[in-house]
Amino acid sequence: MTMATTTIRIDVATLPDHLDRSRPSVVAEVVEAALREAGINADCSDLFSHLKIDLPTAQLAAASAVLVDLQLI
Repeated sequence: MTMATTTIRIDVATLPDHLDRSRPSVVAEVVEAALREAGINADCSDLFSHLKIDLPTAQLAAASAVLVDLQLI
């Protein structure tokens, strides 16, 4: 059986002030680490103008809570 995945995209320009918009790869690492610490198997990368977060759809609600804590959504 194939696991359903979800992709979340966050515009780099909308990142909160406490994150360094000029270093999106570092922000992606911080986000990925926070998600993994919460037990979420996510892959986060920077793609020029936005962050891309791929994760199992079953973990979307938990990931959303982490992203709220990071003030990303």
